Amino acid sequence: MSSVREICLNAKKAAFSFAATTNKERNLMLECIAQALIASKKDIFEANEKDIEEAKSSLSSAMIDRLTLNDSRLNTMIEGVKQVAKLADPIGEITDSWKTKNGLKFTKVRVPLGTIGVIYESRPNVTIDVAALCIKSGNCVVLRGGKEAINSNRKLYEIMQNALESNGFDKNVVNFIDDITRESSLELLKQGDCVDVVIPRGGDGLKHFVLENATMPVIASAGGVCHTYIHESANMGIAEKVVYNAKMSRPSTCNALEQLIIDRKVANKLPLILLPLIMDGCKINGSQEVCDIISAATLCDEAEYKKEHSDYILTVSIVDNYMQAIDQINNNNTKHSDAIIAQDKDVIDIFKKKVDSGCVYVNTSTRFTDGFQFGFGAEIGISTQKLHARGPLGLKQLTSEKYIIDGMGQIRE
Repeated sequence: MSSVREICLNAKKAAFSFAATTNKERNLMLECIAQALIASKKDIFEANEKDIEEAKSSLSSAMIDRLTLNDSRLNTMIEGVKQVAKLADPIGEITDSWKTKNGLKFTKVRVPLGTIGVIYESRPNVTIDVAALCIKSGNCVVLRGGKEAINSNRKLYEIMQNALESNGFDKNVVNFIDDITRESSLELLKQGDCVDVVIPRGGDGLKHFVLENATMPVIASAGGVCHTYIHESANMGIAEKVVYNAKMSRPSTCNALEQLIIDRKVANKLPLILLPLIMDGCKINGSQEVCDIISAATLCDEAEYKKEHSDYILTVSIVDNYMQAIDQINNNNTKHSDAIIAQDKDVIDIFKKKVDSGCVYVNTSTRFTDGFQFGFGAEIGISTQKLHARGPLGLKQLTSEKYIIDGMGQIRE
């Protein structure tokens, strides 16, 4: 097994030549990977089953669901690779150009970042999503997945590498750290001379570990403490449908609803909204006021308002007005995805402007924060910072810009 240093050096070496590839070549690479995944479904499911069996003794049902691959999810992964191939090529795009008085022509051109390191947790689909986006955007990638999905990730990497090598492409475009110890992540973060940027994709613990130890720039992609606020003007039919979807469709994902806020004037509608969740196994936490309305709710303290449950658990709070709700969201969110259910256009406008989040939703579910849903084909993560990108990270977010200056012998006086 190659050392982390060797893997990163190989990726860096490959990045220089890979940056000069054409869109047609990169699309062909993606098509080869898609076909290899289709041909290897049995092997992928067998590897994933090993991970699931090992996880049953230590992970919750929601987290096991996060880990699980089935026909539908694998087909979505494959379709994602194909969608990425169909997207417009960001590399070489001219974003600005001008001439100066001395005749110099300045052109600002979109280019790959170079080599991207990604440290991620238990979702094996990330292995494919990240690799596809990096290939399309002309970047080499070093993947370091979590221990829970090691068998699945290893198999998916082997399939991609074999597909690239057997079709005459440089296999070091996609790289994989097989060591699942904490030391391997730490070693990757020391490779600032080889890796141009690193992206953590997981919870707050992973984000802080990367930020504290990285010797290269970090695009922080962390967990989601996502809120939905129900204003007194809300259509309760919409509220009931959206809250159920945001919490119950896949509670282990970072875009799932964790914190529900409702105006006191319509708090009597909580049974309408929450009983369907309770009937389907969701636990409700809340203040004494919430517990008085929902007998099945459990009394909690304010620390619960900052929690990402990643499970069938929802924290509920009651506020006097929309400004209180906005303050509560901004004080407790992870700047990921937050929503308002309302019909009052003035309140909606204020909410959109004042809520500090990468994605702000109006009358719809936070579950749409996803590169596939945004039309990006996939995503490399959800950036919860403000530089250099925010929200789902697609192709353009994996590029930088450089200046090309053309002259005809001009010299500076």
